[in-house]
Amino acid sequence: MGVPIRVEVNGRVYEHTVEPRLLLVHYLRDVLGLTGTKVGCDTSQCGACTVLMNGLAVKSCTVLAVQADGAQITTIEGLAKDGELHPLQQAFWENHGLQCGYCTPGMILAAYDLLQENPNPTEEEVRHGLEGNLCRCTGYHNIVKAVLDAAQRMREG
Repeated sequence: MGVPIRVEVNGRVYEHTVEPRLLLVHYLRDVLGLTGTKVGCDTSQCGACTVLMNGLAVKSCTVLAVQADGAQITTIEGLAKDGELHPLQQAFWENHGLQCGYCTPGMILAAYDLLQENPNPTEEEVRHGLEGNLCRCTGYHNIVKAVLDAAQRMREG
């Protein structure tokens, strides 16, 4: 028995009938083919699956696709506009805020949510804001540096 849903993902509206137990992360990856959203731990511990739902960061492995019915979802693929990287994406690139890149999409979207709430965070506030996202490669120094750089870029327009 399927449930009809209608979601806007990265500015495009999709309508599908899904199983009630289908997780949003699997809907995005397997149904829509948006593989930038990663499946990391399946327990909401790592944050690799973080997306924006109605502008707020959520771990898509804890949200059912049916719960996203009527929502606006932004994935990492939806941040860049007209071929231009979002300032967060650019700052991660230029500040070496990634190594293997597996956590990067979730980290960037969690940082996006943080910067919407606090456009001028301190280093400590960035570290606190990203606590729900784990990186096994970088030691976080360059991630924090990238978020602070992006914050400045976003404030300057």
